[in-house]
Amino acid sequence: MLNLLELEQLAAFAAEGTLSKAAEKLHISQPTITRTMQHLEEDFGVSLFRRTKNHIALNETGWKAVEYAERILKSAEEAVEGVRSFDRSLHTITVSSCAPAPLWELLPALAQTFPDMTISSSIKGNGAVLKDLQSGSAVLGVLLQDMVPQGYSSIPLLKEDLYVCLPATHALAVYKELSFAQLNGYNFLLGSQLGFWDDMCREKMPASRFLVQTDSFTLQELIRESSLPCFATNLTIDDEGTFEGRDAIPIKDQEAKRTFHLVFSPENKKYAVRPEGKFTN
Repeated sequence: MLNLLELEQLAAFAAEGTLSKAAEKLHISQPTITRTMQHLEEDFGVSLFRRTKNHIALNETGWKAVEYAERILKSAEEAVEGVRSFDRSLHTITVSSCAPAPLWELLPALAQTFPDMTISSSIKGNGAVLKDLQSGSAVLGVLLQDMVPQGYSSIPLLKEDLYVCLPATHALAVYKELSFAQLNGYNFLLGSQLGFWDDMCREKMPASRFLVQTDSFTLQELIRESSLPCFATNLTIDDEGTFEGRDAIPIKDQEAKRTFHLVFSPENKKYAVRPEGKFTN
């Protein structure tokens, strides 16, 4: 029976070229790797090396053995990771969301309902969330109402409406509501990890530029100190510390008014928790 550790030593010898270098790489003694090469020849039942007085090299059959050894090692590594990944999936609820706000109350609700499970989440575009659901990478997905795939069920989580926040002196601050067409061409401050909202703003305002900030503290400081417009939603406009001195004007386009749904397959219905909080409808 072939031994994985011995196959690893054979692959190292092929990569390094000498037994001494392979032994050094694997932190073993040269006599140990020498005995391994002899043992491998016994296991394969054929000669794998050309030997001279002070040199050993792989022969043609030996290189074929290396080829198989590398395949076996790769398969073994994939098997270990596959089993570990499966075990993690039994103890992990993975949520893939197209926006951040639905997670604010969903994740705590899941943690409270399933205290023995690990909760993992990510924010992605709609297409990536769908892919995660359909591939099984995500147990739960958060998608727009009109994107629930066939064969999946959903429950509404929350409604979110997009606002633009402008300094009182901005030329557009006189309006009670605005459209993407009116905003197109202006430059904006924008946070990262916004999922669907990021994609939509870039699609609806192709002439605009976005100064993206990955650090929330830096973004808040820029909103307070800069004259650049930024975005908020009905769920965040009450943050006076961030938006003080700015006018929050609703965006009237229908695309700026969205309902997010928690999406799940029949086998994952047991994880479909609907949180009850100030944001949830």
